[in-house]
Amino acid sequence: MTLLRLSLLLLGILLTSGWSAAAADPTNGPELLWRVRLPVQGSDATPAIAPDGTVYAATFAGCLLAYAPDGRLRWQYQTGREIFSSPAVGDDGSIYFGSRDHWFYALNPDGKLKWKIATAGWVDSSPALGADGTVYFGSWDGRLRAVTPAGTLKWEFACSNLITASPVVTADGTIAFGAHDKSFYALTPDGKLRWKFATSGEIDGSAACGADGRLYFPSNDGLLYALNADGTEAWRLRIGSYTYSSPVIDQAGNLYLAAGTNHVSVSPTGQLNWYHPTEMVIDQSAVLAANQYIYFPTPYNSVLGYNLTNTWPPAWRMAMDLNARTSPALGNDGTIYVADGVYLYACKPPVPAPLMASAWPCWRGDNRQTGRAHR
Repeated sequence: MTLLRLSLLLLGILLTSGWSAAAADPTNGPELLWRVRLPVQGSDATPAIAPDGTVYAATFAGCLLAYAPDGRLRWQYQTGREIFSSPAVGDDGSIYFGSRDHWFYALNPDGKLKWKIATAGWVDSSPALGADGTVYFGSWDGRLRAVTPAGTLKWEFACSNLITASPVVTADGTIAFGAHDKSFYALTPDGKLRWKFATSGEIDGSAACGADGRLYFPSNDGLLYALNADGTEAWRLRIGSYTYSSPVIDQAGNLYLAAGTNHVSVSPTGQLNWYHPTEMVIDQSAVLAANQYIYFPTPYNSVLGYNLTNTWPPAWRMAMDLNARTSPALGNDGTIYVADGVYLYACKPPVPAPLMASAWPCWRGDNRQTGRAHR
């Protein structure tokens, strides 16, 4: 069955069954533990969660905020412009992120500046952290940078167009990322080109790392790509639209992502598992929980909880004041953290569970947002 025929069939089911975005029972959804108002129009940056439960959230106002697990503000750090880069938490508790003021920042766990490094463009790319502590990030100046934990520039790799996608570090230390020059790159730890793969669209979505070393990423040509560790193509699948969403991967190797106005699941061999239409474009990624649920942000003021063994209709809906603007983050106790245009929410799902023990259960691979594959 073609993707078009399948989407039309599902649309017919929606129309005949009367299901709507509100059909998932909000009374059976997560319990709101707390919400806090974020300064100046919230954020698109997914929260990061430190091992001690501290939640780091960034805002359009250029603030990096640290919240205690009970929602109390511990500290905030002000940059010169908007922050679209999601923070990452290092092994030593340092917090790394970029800003549109052309600087990339490292903060100590107490919120004091550790160091910052200048770029020649906006830094919307979220950092990836190598096993040795090296920090990797891209910039609108078209360069992928590697910086030591002490703030010394190790090397730069130049592309022919801007980089908004976030890099990932594979289990063997390869640094992989896409760029607006329509290419996906793999670099050695010392910054040399290992291989390059061409697509026919700009790449804004970041990759996911599979257990077998494969890399999965979407391109704005409407395709989802699967590349082997040596850069050869394993398969490609037309998912119907450009997307900034990145895949997450369950224990069986199935992939899940948002594509245009749809939530999509794809098998490890590149076959469509299911395809659930929503009402508007979704750019955020999902998160997989150990209780075999997946939490998908939606464009209609909510997060949906799908049971992976019976995905339609969604089991519950978490209501929000405005559209979800970030991917959900999941604490070790199962608490869901997500932001809309105004608030950061902490919610307890009906059956709390930590991240699924899979190769890539959330946008950056773990709840510290390190962007690093773990063996």
